[in-house]
Amino acid sequence: MAGVGKLLKQAQKMQRGIEALQAQLEAKEIDVTAGGGAVKIKVSGSGKFLALSLDSEFLKEDAKLVSDTLLAAIQDAAKQAKDYNDAEMQKVTSAFQVPGFM
Repeated sequence: MAGVGKLLKQAQKMQRGIEALQAQLEAKEIDVTAGGGAVKIKVSGSGKFLALSLDSEFLKEDAKLVSDTLLAAIQDAAKQAKDYNDAEMQKVTSAFQVPGFM
């Protein structure tokens, strides 16, 4: 039973680490630009979109160009947030391995 107790303590430690990481991810801000700076997006490390800024001159461009550039910026912001989130989560969970599960 000592093994189960040790496993439970490891799980609790990992849970505390994940909770701390979640707060860190919320506080982390990732800035993404596209279209030569015409589109600026700010997203948290947890993937929450925080701000969007569009250059007024850019909005005078062809609607398809504006739409494509904006979509590319949103996709890039989401990917960067996910990559950051995954990398940080891996750091927290890598120390916790249950024999036979990995």
